[in-house]
Amino acid sequence: MNTQVLIGILLPFLGTTLGAAMVFVLKDTISASLQRTLTGFAAGVMVAASFWSLLAPALESAEGMGKLAFVPAAVGFLTGIGFLLFLDTVTPHMHMDEQSEGPKSSLKRTTKLFLAVTLHNIPEGMAVGVVYAGWVAGKAGVSQAAAIALALGIALQNFPEGAIVSMPLRASGMPKAKTFWYGVLSGAVEPVASLITIAAASTVIFILPYMLAFAAGAMFYVVVEELIPEMSEGEHSNIGTIAFSIGFVLMMILDVALG
Repeated sequence: MNTQVLIGILLPFLGTTLGAAMVFVLKDTISASLQRTLTGFAAGVMVAASFWSLLAPALESAEGMGKLAFVPAAVGFLTGIGFLLFLDTVTPHMHMDEQSEGPKSSLKRTTKLFLAVTLHNIPEGMAVGVVYAGWVAGKAGVSQAAAIALALGIALQNFPEGAIVSMPLRASGMPKAKTFWYGVLSGAVEPVASLITIAAASTVIFILPYMLAFAAGAMFYVVVEELIPEMSEGEHSNIGTIAFSIGFVLMMILDVALG
């Protein structure tokens, strides 16, 4: 495998791992305001990445269809939404801000939280995979710089996500080392999803625009269904909005400057 591709698909996983390691640095609990800040930042990065790194290349690569160039982006985006809706329905997960009901529910809560974050990481891994597949194929309007910008952007948003996973588990009484490994494992699905997506896309190059939009739709689902409600809860929800704006602008700068 191309070394640049390997680095790209491992960057998001590294971001999650470093975030999970915050359990060794921060206190045993994470404040509501800090969680809203981290969640808002992650949401902003994902929205910007969905457009500049995924939907825009999908539209560009379908220019040959003339006035119907919107079809791959529209179909892929809605299919991505539907796919995550299906996973959300059949997977017994919980929202990241839910609290344990007591010691007896600790294992159940841990399992559900792990599944929730793993579910969120699937579209991110797919997004990186399909962009790198587009770059390798040279047929989807994606440059190497744009691909690395997306991988770096997702790594940045995975850092707070890793902390959001590990810290609540630590607060429920789980040992620090164990919470760290739960956070690491929750991000391990990303390089796997990236590799599967690259393999699938490389065999059917003509559907790359659909796959780019599919990844964008899946990421949008996570943002609208989970991240935005969580960053807006409680008092001083404007903290989440400000963090969202910073994350959005940072990812936009990365994509435009490097792309």
